[in-house]
Amino acid sequence: MANTEQNSFDLHGDEEIIEVIDLNDTEATPDDLADDLEDVDFGEPSAAYNDEGWETEDEMEAEAEQDDSEMTFSRHTGSVFCVSLDPATNSLAVTGGEDDKAYVWRVSDGHVVFECTGHKDSVTCAMFSHDSSLVASGDMSGMIKVWKVETKQEIWSFQVGDLEWLEWHPYAPVLLAGTDDGNVWMWKIPGGDCKTFQSSSCQATSGKILPDGKRAVVGYEDGTVRLWDLKQGNTIHVIKGQDGHKGALTCLACSKDGSLVLTGSVDGRAKLVNTAAGKVVGVFSLEGGKATGRRDEDESNSVESVGFCNILPLIAVAYLDGTLAIYDLSTQVLRHSCRHETGIVHLQWEESSSVVSTCSLDGALRQWDARSGYMVSEYRGHAAEILDFTMNREATLAVTASGDNQAKVFCLQRPDR
Repeated sequence: MANTEQNSFDLHGDEEIIEVIDLNDTEATPDDLADDLEDVDFGEPSAAYNDEGWETEDEMEAEAEQDDSEMTFSRHTGSVFCVSLDPATNSLAVTGGEDDKAYVWRVSDGHVVFECTGHKDSVTCAMFSHDSSLVASGDMSGMIKVWKVETKQEIWSFQVGDLEWLEWHPYAPVLLAGTDDGNVWMWKIPGGDCKTFQSSSCQATSGKILPDGKRAVVGYEDGTVRLWDLKQGNTIHVIKGQDGHKGALTCLACSKDGSLVLTGSVDGRAKLVNTAAGKVVGVFSLEGGKATGRRDEDESNSVESVGFCNILPLIAVAYLDGTLAIYDLSTQVLRHSCRHETGIVHLQWEESSSVVSTCSLDGALRQWDARSGYMVSEYRGHAAEILDFTMNREATLAVTASGDNQAKVFCLQRPDR
């Protein structure tokens, strides 16, 4: 375990002089930012039904056996909670599970490249660094480990409080984590120089580094949203009270240029925040009943996932009742409501199209055209809920993690390709 101390960065240390990031430099490139952070002081029944509208036993069995995946990874012995693809080649995946295990494995054949050993609780966070050279794994107890992919060796570890989320910096070997005690930690890897961002004692439930690499947005259990300056370690904006949420933050997303942040909460609302002004500029919520069954009047329709479309002024909000809502960003009007039979767990927009993908509690991966609101593809194969998924930049490959103890690789094909 690395022996580090909080706030141990020294701007004027004897060993080196730290170059200060110019926050007013709008011409900085990703490489510049990476260099800077190296020195930061840290309708109708279908044919599947019989005449009475019920599925026959044979039809139900056939549906259960349907598997559209190209490959299944079955090394986990408990639910698989998280999955990440290496961004450089998309040839490797890392998964973490309830069995206290994390594996790095080849997408082509499921071969285990190495196991991230040493965890003693469920691994809920596992992801590659921006250049795919490192992989981080974190368990619920707060044990975080970093591995060098090339050598398959552990190069750093640290113990924090109960872990809520983990996030790599988009340009540099810098790792952020949010914990149950409300702290946000930042480390420079592998040196381990440490900085903490302290706030209230409630959980830091979600976090995201903005595209400029200089700020991070963090959501808390009490509904507060804070925008942090990663260099100075202070809050730039705090959104709370009437402007904040009425319940814990569940998810965050930021626009491609970082000017807007979308927040989701158990209070059933998504809020649009201008990051420069720190002001809420839009509120999105659904009215009405649940997709299936009934919901008590006081039960919140939690927002489970949010995201921005990269090519159109659209956002997507996924709800616990199975509704995928597509909103027009400029008018803030609901454009399409795409219904699922069960709750949605996660959504992800394709990098260069108007298609958004969802995974849900029924074990299916679906793709939706945000222009029309129609489903364009559906992929099945899991025997339980999908808990996480990720896609490559070309949106031709998806890897899913499920409660059936498996991860699956799907080749994504659509009529327009």
